[in-house]
Amino acid sequence: MGKLVALILLGAFLALIGERLVAVREKTNAFREVEPVELQNCHLIEGLENGSEDIDILPSGLAFISTGLNFPGMPNFTPDQPGQIFLMDLNEPNPKAQALNISDGFNKASFNPHGISTFIDKDHTVYLYVVNHPHMESTVEIFKFEEQQRSLIHLKTIKHELLKSLNDIVVLGAEQFYATRDHYFSNFFLTLLETVLDLRWTYVLFYSPREVKVVAKGFCSANGITVSSDKKYIYVADVFDKNIHIMKKHDNWDLTPLKVIQLDTLVDNLTVDPDTGDIWAGCHPNAMKLLIYNTEDPPGSEVLRIRNALSEKPRISTEYANNGSVLQGSSVASVYQGKLLIGTVFHKALYCVL
Repeated sequence: MGKLVALILLGAFLALIGERLVAVREKTNAFREVEPVELQNCHLIEGLENGSEDIDILPSGLAFISTGLNFPGMPNFTPDQPGQIFLMDLNEPNPKAQALNISDGFNKASFNPHGISTFIDKDHTVYLYVVNHPHMESTVEIFKFEEQQRSLIHLKTIKHELLKSLNDIVVLGAEQFYATRDHYFSNFFLTLLETVLDLRWTYVLFYSPREVKVVAKGFCSANGITVSSDKKYIYVADVFDKNIHIMKKHDNWDLTPLKVIQLDTLVDNLTVDPDTGDIWAGCHPNAMKLLIYNTEDPPGSEVLRIRNALSEKPRISTEYANNGSVLQGSSVASVYQGKLLIGTVFHKALYCVL
């Protein structure tokens, strides 16, 4: 009798796993092929050969780019090289990417940058906040940007028990930010099991020196995060649910869910056009190709633009799509005065004049 019960339970478990594996193939768009949408005035950015996972552009046109992300399960062509932060001046006729010097006293050998966000104080000093994964842990590093020297001065490392498995960050004040946790477990195979079993344990948190709290939860995999132009709303991408959550920000930093924009692609990082308020999203049209990398059939890239996100019927358009022949694994798209930068998790970066 005991053996029969055990066999029944085993069969039920295997059936559940089988059902969830089918669901994962749907979540990752395993069978989707890219319909190309090419832009005319584009070229790959020289020097960015090891990813350009996140991009943040200042109102002045200076673009910060995080490179060299070493992330479990993701391809990395130079795993022994530490990450870097690059800078581009989009006001120049032919902008070049330049690696920024980082001050002594910071462990550059273990630098593993992920999401980034800038903050400008009342004295017009620029600070760069970086989600870092030294030795696969999660910290937030604060740097002061020295424009004349084109360098970063490391000021502080932030650690907290809620700052686990961080993905992206958006800074709204001095040491005040929202960040996303994209998975619960640190082990890659347990992370995959989270997705297979649809365990919704990831969240958005708020951090300040006085208070740290979870402000939104129940995501399959909370990923990119940004703020609306008027600072009233927070946008969060749930990559495996293929959607964008819009939340109202309150004075006490709590978030209230307002609506969800459902998409047909896996949404990574989000940025907002400062001139129009449009959301730009770097996306993965077929994430299975990203997880199981094949040089003969590489992951493609996709960039979406969402206009009037708060309206009943937002207008969604595909601004760029490629099957991997030019750009693989796009993670972010950011615009500045008619110029577009498209970054990737592990591949190259594209500069376009719109």
